[in-house]
Amino acid sequence: MARPVPPPVAPDTDARPALALVGTVTARIRALRPSLSPTGARIGDAVLAAPAEIVGLTVSELADRTDTSVGSVVRFCQDNLGLKGFHDLKLRLAAETTPSADAGVQAPGTPTDTVRAVLAAATAGLEQLPGSLDYAVLAEIVRLLRRAERVLVAGVGTSAPIAADAGYRLRMLGVRTEVLTDPHQQHLAARTLGPRGCCLAISHTGQTQETLTALRAATESGAVTIGVTSYLRSPFTELCRHAVVAGAPERHGLEATASRLVHLAVVDILVALLADDDPTAASTAQQLYTDAITAHRV
Repeated sequence: MARPVPPPVAPDTDARPALALVGTVTARIRALRPSLSPTGARIGDAVLAAPAEIVGLTVSELADRTDTSVGSVVRFCQDNLGLKGFHDLKLRLAAETTPSADAGVQAPGTPTDTVRAVLAAATAGLEQLPGSLDYAVLAEIVRLLRRAERVLVAGVGTSAPIAADAGYRLRMLGVRTEVLTDPHQQHLAARTLGPRGCCLAISHTGQTQETLTALRAATESGAVTIGVTSYLRSPFTELCRHAVVAGAPERHGLEATASRLVHLAVVDILVALLADDDPTAASTAQQLYTDAITAHRV
């Protein structure tokens, strides 16, 4: 019997990326940090460095501490964080119970201190993940992945292993998935996705040229674009119809394993949601997978 052809994925009426400002205030600031103006960056860095102290400051005191103005602080709260104002910022900071994982990251210490700091960053990233997720966006991503005739998972550099894992896990659930880490092949595959296709891209910074090229090509082909990244504002999120923005504090200016662990957790979440969405199809696909790997077991 011929395999039924799924209908084309209907385009959204609103082409803007689905990027709801959810999660803790500190998580929002970290996600926005690369796109902030110099003034906004000074204010944001001050909040990240000592969120508990900010709760006890007046708006004028924060402006003095950051060498900015009261108007700049208020605009930072409203325009960048989507809050009502500085008082709203203080209320939200007071409600956050997780201590800032960025405190003292630049100060060298003993090997024990370094180990604890790295693990604390990973733990903080995973603990903050539930509050960073937009559950309506996750549900829509699952729907699009399930309906797609073909899914290309794109990611290079430190995101390549995450892309490979995502492709493998999706294939286990019966999603027709391909992962191509060679930039030229990735570009070509994206161009041929078509309206029934989907490009799932992963990029920590959202600025990797090869991944952006794949997203543009997928968009031009009519495919839906989905992204997983650490930063809210970037060329990457502008090219994604839907994006999951989730990261973790970095150590020593590196693209830390903490952020990659968070992205792997996002992949796990999408796989689990896909399995829950259609348990019968998931069970059938997993049985085929089990039968296939039996030959590779001793």
